[in-house]
Amino acid sequence: MNIHTIADHLNSLADNSDTGMSFDCQPISGEVDVLQISILGREELPIFVSVTEDQIICITYLWDVEEVKLDSLNAMHESMLEMNIPMPLSSFSKIGDKYVVFGALSINSSFDDVEHELAVLSNNAVEVIDDMSDYLV
Repeated sequence: MNIHTIADHLNSLADNSDTGMSFDCQPISGEVDVLQISILGREELPIFVSVTEDQIICITYLWDVEEVKLDSLNAMHESMLEMNIPMPLSSFSKIGDKYVVFGALSINSSFDDVEHELAVLSNNAVEVIDDMSDYLV
């Protein structure tokens, strides 16, 4: 499995997605090839997918450090840690100055598994932004 086969599969689903979501996939070439996946109605929260020898990694960028209220930083981190385990298929991280939510799958995952992970990750990103809004400017 690679980003091109994932893109071909998701783009071919159209309205036949098991998740009810419509995907628009755009490969981004670089040192590591990445697939940018936009979900209809959630274009502001694209998911970036990369494939390694061992896993498929899916990442959604949430907000910049600058968007966090300084006096709320510790409370936000505490809330994120508490939310991490009960949040299905997703975890928090920070890449540079950006907070992200991510999920990983086995390279042997089915296309249905990938589609499910993308849907859950997108839903989690929307929920996290709503839940963390009090900590953001």
